[in-house]
Amino acid sequence: MPFVQDLLARFRQTVTAYAGDEALMQAGVSAAANVIVADGEVAGAEFETALTGVIASPILEKGYDVLMLEEALYEAIGRARTRAGRADNLRRVAAIAGRPAEQREGVFLVAADVADHDGIAEIEHVALAEIATALLVDKTLLLEAVPARSKRLQTQG
Repeated sequence: MPFVQDLLARFRQTVTAYAGDEALMQAGVSAAANVIVADGEVAGAEFETALTGVIASPILEKGYDVLMLEEALYEAIGRARTRAGRADNLRRVAAIAGRPAEQREGVFLVAADVADHDGIAEIEHVALAEIATALLVDKTLLLEAVPARSKRLQTQG
């Protein structure tokens, strides 16, 4: 019986995926992944913030379950570990450039939230600038509208 239930659960996940907005989901996880990997560390808190942000999209929430989004985010992080992969992620982000501003800004703000765990480091600002360019949004305006913490420089003494 568990085998049949598992099979039915997988079938439901597959059907749900077809109902979801694949391009928006890929843009969200790809933007978040490029920021997560920008500083060379993959922190669990950043992963959770990315997942929470992507799930917060009403469009994605209806079309994808948490496990599907986690898998997509892990794949995007795997891609982001190489230059070619980061470029591929940016192409996935740019795929929604013709969408309404609300969707594009939402994807950018998820990436900004991921970057802003300990303040946004310079390398994360670079990743956010690339994402903003791909999404055709104004990075500075969005960050000013929803202020981020500045990366604090630690002095050695």
